[in-house]
Amino acid sequence: MPSSSAPLVVKLGGSLHASPTLADWLAALKRYPRPLTIVPGGGPFADAVRAAQPAMRYDEATAHAMAVLAMEQYALALANRDDSLELAASRGAIAAAHARGQIALWRPSAMVAAADDIAPSWDVTSDSLAAWLAKKTGACALALIKSVDVGDGALLSEIVRKGVVDPALPDYLDGTPLFLAGPSSLPHAAALLADGVPPGAAIANFPTRKFA
Repeated sequence: MPSSSAPLVVKLGGSLHASPTLADWLAALKRYPRPLTIVPGGGPFADAVRAAQPAMRYDEATAHAMAVLAMEQYALALANRDDSLELAASRGAIAAAHARGQIALWRPSAMVAAADDIAPSWDVTSDSLAAWLAKKTGACALALIKSVDVGDGALLSEIVRKGVVDPALPDYLDGTPLFLAGPSSLPHAAALLADGVPPGAAIANFPTRKFA
């Protein structure tokens, strides 16, 4: 059972932006009785960054910064539809939102730009950034909400190989308990979250690489 004080970090996949399940996931997440931080995916905004890169020929570092801004766009859209989500751009703002009983919705660009331990690459997507934030904020666990399912006990190395999560995730996870919630997790998510339990399949996390 997660600690009553350590936050749960949930990455809300950008692929859900046009899905009717987005509202259901948000309703389920609001049942969580402890501190909760949502990390937005990039969704169609990050897709636009990828699509424009070959023609405009910006480098990986520029593309990464633009993709992080795409996450901010998704965060703004989510906050606009639900006033229980409080935009937060720093660790202090996240903690303040939690203290007010609000769900913190991360605006990542300022913290990511100031970090010297985040590689500016397409290998580092919102999955890895969510893991990075979970570690920085002492999260009890990280739950990735995706549009695909995996089995309970799936190996982290296997879901990386299949492209379910980004290739850099093992570098940033660093032992944080990981759950992956897909469509089949949604019917039970509200009840689990109300009990303080992260939704989704528990991923067998055996880190394979570490930063020097």
